[in-house]
Amino acid sequence: MSRIDYSVWDHIEVSDDEDDTHPNIDTPSLFRWRHQARVERMEDYHKKGDDISKALNESRRKLAEAQKKVQELSASSTDDAKAELSKAQAEEKKQKKEERDIDKKLAEHNREEKKMPWNVDTLSKEGFSKSVVNVLPDATEETEEEKETKHKTFVEKNEKQIKHFGMMRRWDDSQKYLSDNSHLVCEETANYLVIMCIDLEVEEKHSLMEQVAHQTIVMQFILELAKSLKVDPRGCFRQFFAKIKTADQQYQEAFNDELESFKERVRGRAKIRIEKAMKEYEEEERKKRMGPGGLDPVEVYESLPAEMQKCFDDKDIQMLQEAISKMDPTEAKVQMKRCIESGLWVPNSKTDDGDEKEEDPTYEEVKQELEETKKE
Repeated sequence: MSRIDYSVWDHIEVSDDEDDTHPNIDTPSLFRWRHQARVERMEDYHKKGDDISKALNESRRKLAEAQKKVQELSASSTDDAKAELSKAQAEEKKQKKEERDIDKKLAEHNREEKKMPWNVDTLSKEGFSKSVVNVLPDATEETEEEKETKHKTFVEKNEKQIKHFGMMRRWDDSQKYLSDNSHLVCEETANYLVIMCIDLEVEEKHSLMEQVAHQTIVMQFILELAKSLKVDPRGCFRQFFAKIKTADQQYQEAFNDELESFKERVRGRAKIRIEKAMKEYEEEERKKRMGPGGLDPVEVYESLPAEMQKCFDDKDIQMLQEAISKMDPTEAKVQMKRCIESGLWVPNSKTDDGDEKEEDPTYEEVKQELEETKKE
C-alpha cells in the first residue's frame, strides 16, 4: 500500500530555533577598510581643490588676455576697432565674473577643510613629538603567510591577556595594564579584538561587544599614532593616554566618532556572517530532505494545488486519492511523479502484516514512467 512519508513531512515546518554555531571567518582588520575609505575621501578632496585651482589659473589667464585686448582696441581709432571694442569689453566682464565665481568656490573648498572632523589619521599628526620615543627602522614587508603564522603564534601565547585588556573600562587601568604587558601593543592584538567584537555581536552579547569595541579603538589609535610618528607603538602608547585623559574636546570627539563607526561595521559584518551561516544550514537541511528523485519535499509541497496540500496536511490517503481522481489525468501524473521523486509519497509500501497492496491506476502509471525514465 502506498503511504505518505511522515518523516520528511516533519521538515515542512521549519523550526524557529537558530543555529547555535557560526562559521569562523578570515577577515582583514575592519580598520583597514575604514582607513582606506578615509584616505580615498581625502584624496578626492585634494583632487577637487587642485581642479578648482587649475580652473582659477585658467580663468585668470583668459581675463588677462581679454583686458589686454580691450586696452589695444581702446587705443585704436579705426571703425573696426570701435566695433570690436564692445565685444571685447563684454568678454572682459564675463571673465571677471567667472574668476570671482571660481575664487569663491576655492575659498568655500578651503573652509570645508577646517570643518572636516578629526580622525585617527589627522589627529596622529597633531600635537605629538617623537623625540621621546624610539624611531622604528624600516621593516621588510611580511607575506600573508608570515602574517598569519605570526598572528596565530601570538594569540596562542597571549589570548587570555588580550581578552582581559578587551574587558577593561578605565583609561588608567588600560594604561597600567599595557605598561605591565607592553608586548600587547601591536597589530595582532587589534586584529584579535576585531574578531572578538564580531563573535560577541553574532552571539547577541551587544553590551560586551561595545565594551571590547572601545578597547579596540584604543589600540587602533595607538597603532595609528605610532605609524604616523614612525615609531614602535610600545614607546608611544603613554602619549595617547596623556592626550585622551586631558579631555581634549576635538580628540575625544574624533575617538567617539571612530568608535561609533567601528561598531556599525561590526554589526554589519556580524549580520553577514549570520546570514551566511543560516543559508549554509538551510542548504544542508535541504540536502537531507531530498527525496529519491532528487526533489525537495518542501518545495514540491508548496507548489501543489491547495486541495492536494490539504490532503497532506490531514495525512488522509483517501482524500488524496479522491483529489487525484478529480484532476486532469496529465496534471495528476505530473503532480504524483513529483510527490514520489521528493519522497512525499512512497508507492508500494508494505502493510503491517508485510503484504503489498495493489496500486491505484494513476499511481501505477506514474511508477511505470519513472522506471522507464531510469532505464533510458
